[in-house]
Amino acid sequence: MAEIQIGKTRVETHVVADEDVITFLGPGGARVLSTPRMILFMERTCRNMMAELLPEGFSTVGMHVNIWHMAAAREGSPVDYSVELLKATSRRCEFKVAARCGDKLIGEGTHLRAIVDVRRFGKQ
Repeated sequence: MAEIQIGKTRVETHVVADEDVITFLGPGGARVLSTPRMILFMERTCRNMMAELLPEGFSTVGMHVNIWHMAAAREGSPVDYSVELLKATSRRCEFKVAARCGDKLIGEGTHLRAIVDVRRFGKQ
């Protein structure tokens, strides 16, 4: 496998939609981005970046997240998910991840993904 460039970055934007908001406060409650959905978009941005870097037949799967959700993003707000590749081996890649709503940092942390041979992984 070719060497993967440490320090590579990617940003993806997603507008907070109905399916992304918390629901436990009931119908009249806050309509803000849920933590699981924020993490989903952080992971997806990492996966999409690696899909462009890895050879055909290889992909990544999430292994670990260490994320702080620090502020709210209202339904309808665009959120930028930025990732930076911190470390990479032939088996794993580690990212610094962040989510911003405008100038406000709403979440940050690290994410670890395993690099897998899709054909082999699918047989497990």
